[in-house]
Amino acid sequence: MYQVKNLINGDMVASTSGRDNAIFNPATGEQIGAVGLSSEAEINQAVAAAKAALPAWAALPPAKRARVMFSYAALVREKADDIAREISREHGKTHDDALGEVTRALEVIEYACAIPELLKGEFSRNVGSGIDTHSERQPLGVVAGITPFNFPAMVPMWMFPMAIACGNTFILKPSERDPSAATFVCELLVQAGLPKGVINVVHGDKSAVDTLLDHPDIKAVSFVGSTPIAEYVYRRGTDSAKRVQALGGAKNHMIIMPDADMEQAADALMGAGFGSAGERCMAVSVAVPIGEETATKLVDTLKPKVEALKIGPSTDEAAEMGPVITAEAKARITGLIDSGVEQGADLVVDGRGFQLQGYEGGYFFGGTLFDKVKPDMDIYKTEIFGPVLSVLEPQSFESAVKLINDHEYGNGTAIFTRNGDAARKFSSGIEVGMVGINVPIPVPVAFHSFGGWKRSSFGSHGIYGPEAVHFYTRLKTTTTRWPEGLSEGAVFTFPS
Repeated sequence: MYQVKNLINGDMVASTSGRDNAIFNPATGEQIGAVGLSSEAEINQAVAAAKAALPAWAALPPAKRARVMFSYAALVREKADDIAREISREHGKTHDDALGEVTRALEVIEYACAIPELLKGEFSRNVGSGIDTHSERQPLGVVAGITPFNFPAMVPMWMFPMAIACGNTFILKPSERDPSAATFVCELLVQAGLPKGVINVVHGDKSAVDTLLDHPDIKAVSFVGSTPIAEYVYRRGTDSAKRVQALGGAKNHMIIMPDADMEQAADALMGAGFGSAGERCMAVSVAVPIGEETATKLVDTLKPKVEALKIGPSTDEAAEMGPVITAEAKARITGLIDSGVEQGADLVVDGRGFQLQGYEGGYFFGGTLFDKVKPDMDIYKTEIFGPVLSVLEPQSFESAVKLINDHEYGNGTAIFTRNGDAARKFSSGIEVGMVGINVPIPVPVAFHSFGGWKRSSFGSHGIYGPEAVHFYTRLKTTTTRWPEGLSEGAVFTFPS
């Protein structure tokens, strides 16, 4: 077994708190390591290191900060397979899926390399007689990120490259369930030439989260996780006068119009619904075919595909889906499927009894397909976060749009159609932050920004992209005049 350490002021340091969290291999159910849960004193030490490193790093020209990001991007590209193995070992997702996670993270690092351009301010000459005005964006200071288990490398790298490139120093608190990948990618950043103290990693549980949210030297917090925790982080962080972006849960719908290519739509649902065992905040968990005939065709097309899912450990190159993260997650998913059956949904494919030979102790779960789901059922209202796809059957496009708009979450959504008018109406009228037109998982590329609506997001800024520059900096505007001659006396009217 191995022990995951903190990264404080450039050094790997084992926690001395005396509290550990076990790390399991989801494919076998066996404990493979442990991570120390940091004490308040250890977190304070990391914050102090970040605060001490801040003045020199913030004063460094953006072009020099960009050079570190260029070196970092090269290291991440070189070590992509190693990072993916770290992800798969503790999370359970397939190696190819983990590599995809690294690729999307790399895009954000590459965007951060453009920071000299992104931080350029504005200048206006002669806003008044002999008066010029210019604006600039300056770093906030020490900032923190609290990240989830489902993307243990990508989500941290959605945060700290942009925060650091903007001139801030950073404290990362990864998920204690699969902390090694996040620690590894931060070690690579130090190897890329980042000065000591600019990036720090502290492992912990709720007490660590609360310490970060309450710490007076931390100016901003970025969070990704479930909606109840996102709301908690937002409220506690803002109560401490911090800038907070907190991304929460989702219930992502995909409308299938009668004119859609059914095979294409079904394949899209398979990847979007069952990839990474459904443990994605952008997973499509609700299919919304329009009309009974479309619904029948869709379910008939999906059923054999779900039954044929290739499920296995990350070491199996043929596997399309791995296990869920923990035994508790497996039990929770089972309970929600039980409730769907009890509440009258039609269980077309049941994944509850799935076992993989040789991996009986693992947290594997079979693909599950429900039909005839109603909006008042728990399997519809709740974010299941597992390989469960529900089919609802509204009779019209308008009722499908209303169904989506009435849901408390508004993270991502999609429509599959050949009808440009329907797609345009959907995109403009849907109350969801990220929309796909014949694209099942519309995660924006790195030079746009990621963010949901309604109870999927708290705070006014999206993550990465241009929104990240605004979140991790504050605006300063300077008005300049170089007067000639003597003073003309005091002016008591408002300046114009």
